[in-house]
Amino acid sequence: MSCPDSLLAFAGRLAEASGAILRRYFRSGVAVIDKADLSPVTIADREAEQAIRRLIAEQHPDHGVIGEEYGADRPDAEHVWVLDPIDGTKSFITGRPLFGTLIALCRGGRPILGVVDHPALNERWVGAAGHPTRHNGTVVRARGCLSLDRAALFASSPHMFEDGHGEAGFTRVRRRVKLVQYGSDCYHYGLVASGHGDLAIEAQMGIHDYLAAVPVIEGAGGRVTDWQGNRLTLASGDRVLAAGDPSLHASVLVLLAD
Repeated sequence: MSCPDSLLAFAGRLAEASGAILRRYFRSGVAVIDKADLSPVTIADREAEQAIRRLIAEQHPDHGVIGEEYGADRPDAEHVWVLDPIDGTKSFITGRPLFGTLIALCRGGRPILGVVDHPALNERWVGAAGHPTRHNGTVVRARGCLSLDRAALFASSPHMFEDGHGEAGFTRVRRRVKLVQYGSDCYHYGLVASGHGDLAIEAQMGIHDYLAAVPVIEGAGGRVTDWQGNRLTLASGDRVLAAGDPSLHASVLVLLAD
C-alpha cells in the first residue's frame, strides 16, 4: 500500500521544525548532559523531539510515538512515529555536521516512511512505500555492486562490534571490501541510497537509529534487514545490514552469520 502524499508532506514539516531548532543550537556551546547510560544529550535533542511530538499530537492524535528522549506514547497504535532528534549527538556537541534527525512512520509495525535529515548540511533524504527515494527533491538510486572487493562499507565505529556484538562477522566482511569508512552517523544511509557507497553495517542500535533508513534505501532499490535477513520492525533487535545492491546484501548475510 502506497504512503499517502499528505503524510510525506507532513514528515517534511516535522523535519523542518526539528532542523530549525538544531541549527540554532549547533556550535553554540550548548551544555551537555550525561544520561543514565552515560551517553550525552543536550537541550537541542529534547527541544527538537518535543517540537515533533507536538506537531504529531496536533495533526494525528491517533498516531503513536516512540522517541529516543521521551519514550513511548501509544506504541500499539496502527501508525507509530519513531524519532531520533539527533542521531550523532557526539558529532553535534563536537561541531561535526554529520549528525542527523531520523523520522520514521510505521504502519502495522513496519516502516512505510522515512526521513534522514541533516540540518547542518541542508541535505534530506525521504523514502516511502510506493514512492521513489528523493534527495533534496531529486530522485536517487542506489548503485549495483555484485562483488565485495569493489564495495565501500560504512559503520559508525569499529568498537560497536566488540564484546560479543558480532565482531567476527563484521571482520569477515571488512577484510573483503575495497574500503571502509567510520564515523558518518546516519549520513551513510543517505550515501548508500544515492549510490555513493554500498554497505552500512551496525550493531548495538535501537529502532530509532535505523527504521527511518529502511524506506529511504529500499525506495532507492536497496535492501535493509537485520543480520539474519529478517525485515526490520518495531520489534527488531540491535543489528542492521543495509546494502544498495540486493545481491550484495545476500552475500554479506552469509559472512555475518555466527
